[in-house]
Amino acid sequence: MSSSDQLFSRPYGIIVEAVVRELIVSRALFPGEKRQAMKISSRNLICAQVVWLVFSPAVLLGQQNNLSKHQRNISDCRNGWETCDRSQLSDAEATALAVAEHRRNVSNCESGFTSCDHSRLTAAESRNIAALEHQRNLSGCESGIGSCDDLKLTQAEVNEVRLARRERNVSDCREGATSCDHSALTPAQAREVAAAELERNLSNCTSGWSDCDHNKLTPQQTQKVGAAEHQRNFIACREGDEVCDYAKLTPLETKALSDAEHKRNYAACVHGYDYCDLSRLTPAEAVAIPNAR
Repeated sequence: MSSSDQLFSRPYGIIVEAVVRELIVSRALFPGEKRQAMKISSRNLICAQVVWLVFSPAVLLGQQNNLSKHQRNISDCRNGWETCDRSQLSDAEATALAVAEHRRNVSNCESGFTSCDHSRLTAAESRNIAALEHQRNLSGCESGIGSCDDLKLTQAEVNEVRLARRERNVSDCREGATSCDHSALTPAQAREVAAAELERNLSNCTSGWSDCDHNKLTPQQTQKVGAAEHQRNFIACREGDEVCDYAKLTPLETKALSDAEHKRNYAACVHGYDYCDLSRLTPAEAVAIPNAR
């Protein structure tokens, strides 16, 4: 730090005192000029005050910037960022950082993160983490979600996991999941799954979904699905949907749709809508509409 920086980094009272002391000592070598020295000292004192008033905002700003940089460095260290400069930390700050880092490592180990450093754990913490890791492994083996190491299971847990896997396989087969293993089903489970598959196929066909297999439908189910498909087509035609197949409508349905469309067109003409088709109006309807004359 330069001499000028040191000067403006000291409090105002110390600066003024230093200036006055320096002037008095320098003038003490010339006793005949003491009165003149006092005048000069007063003048210099005023100058020092003016200089301080001019430069004190810059000094304070510099101090604030230094404080801001220090706080930012502390934050970087606490976040574990590479920009952390540990050499700038005080002993108290370094100790607080070490405590924060230890707590973060314990949290990472508890959560099963790869950033966990087991070598930094205490004996008590290691036992607690080991118990959590064992429970997490058991949960993964039972649910099929996450990592599972069967070698870390006790014999009782192996039996428990085997039962959970059988139940999960039955559920997957019942839901039609690709992970289903039919070979692992018991005869009773296979019958249950087959019934669920037929019911699911019926639902798909009734809803018009693409994964419907008509060959798996019973005659009664085929009739039910046919009625649902016919109803869907009628609704599509009524709403003007492009998937409508007029050839599949009954004469009564065709007439009902024609009457509904005629009424819709007449209403459009009455209200002056641009999709009105005057050619489809009866003579009586055309006379009732002024624009049609």
